[in-house]
Amino acid sequence: MRPENQSSVSHFLLRGLPIRPEQQGVFFVLFLGMYLTTVLGNLLLILLIRLDARLHTPMYFFLRHLAFSDICFSSVTIPKMLVNMQTQDQSIPYAGCVTQMCFSVFFASLDNFLLASMAYDRYVAICHPLHYMTIMREGLCILLVSGSWLLSCASALSHTLLLTQLSFCDDNSIPHFFCDVGVLLKLSCSDTSLNELLIFTLGSAVVTLPLICILISYGLIGATILRVPSTKGICKGLSTCGSHLTVVSLYYGTIIWLYLFPSSNTSSDNNIIATVMYTVVTPMLNPFIYSLRNRDMKGALEKLIKRATVLFQ
Repeated sequence: MRPENQSSVSHFLLRGLPIRPEQQGVFFVLFLGMYLTTVLGNLLLILLIRLDARLHTPMYFFLRHLAFSDICFSSVTIPKMLVNMQTQDQSIPYAGCVTQMCFSVFFASLDNFLLASMAYDRYVAICHPLHYMTIMREGLCILLVSGSWLLSCASALSHTLLLTQLSFCDDNSIPHFFCDVGVLLKLSCSDTSLNELLIFTLGSAVVTLPLICILISYGLIGATILRVPSTKGICKGLSTCGSHLTVVSLYYGTIIWLYLFPSSNTSSDNNIIATVMYTVVTPMLNPFIYSLRNRDMKGALEKLIKRATVLFQ
C-alpha cells in the first residue's frame, strides 16, 4: 500500500472514549447492547421490506439500502472499540487504521446521498402524487442508489489515497475511538495542505449538497402542504415524511454541531460525544423511527410475527 520508508509508524493507539477505567465494564455492556440493537433492528427492517410485497416501493427500496449502510457504518467502528475496552489493548495496525478510515468515510457519505434520494422520493410523493409511479420508476431508483454508492466510493478512495502518501513519525496516539481522517492529519509530520483542501472541498460537498437537496425538497413539500385546505390533508402529508424528517434531523443535527461549530480542540469530549451520536446512536434509532411511525411497517411486523407463531406451534 505504501513504501516502507514512507512512515516509521507501524501501528496507532486508539485512546477510546473519555471514560474512567472503573466505568469501562458498564460502557462495554451499554455499547455492546447498542451495537446488537443496531444490527438486529436494521436486519429486521431489511427482512420486513424483502418479505412484504406492500413494501416493494421506491421509499422502502431506499430504506433497505440505508439500513444496510447503517449496519456497516456501525460495524466499522464499534467492534474495534469494544475489543479495546475489553482487552485494554489500544493498538491498531497502520493498514487497519487506514482501512477503518476509508470505510467510515464511505458509509458516512453513502448515508448522506441515500437520505437525499429519500427526500426527493418524498417530494415526488407529496407534490406530484398522480405521477409518482411514473417519475419514481425502477430505473431511476436504481440510478440514484448506484450513483450514491459510486460517489461515496470516489470520496473514500480520494481521502485514502492521499492519506497513504503522508508520513507519521513519533506520535501515534489517536485521541478518538476510531481512525478519523481529521485526527490522523494532525498526527502526520508531512505537509497536509492537499488533504485539508480535499476535506474542505470534497468533504463539504458530500455533506452540503445532499443537505441542500433535502432542504429544497422539504421547502417544496411544506409549500404544497400549506396549500391543502383541510387539516386532515396536512396531517397526512406530515405523516408521509415524518419518519424521514426525524432521521434527517438527528443525523445532520450532530454533523452540523460537530463540523460547523467545532471546539478549539478536535479531540475534545464534546466532539467525541457528537461522533458517537451519528456513528452509534442514529443508526440504532433508525429502525425504531421508521417502524413505530409507519403503519405499513407495523403491519409487516405483525404479519411476520404471526408467520413465526404458526411455524413454531
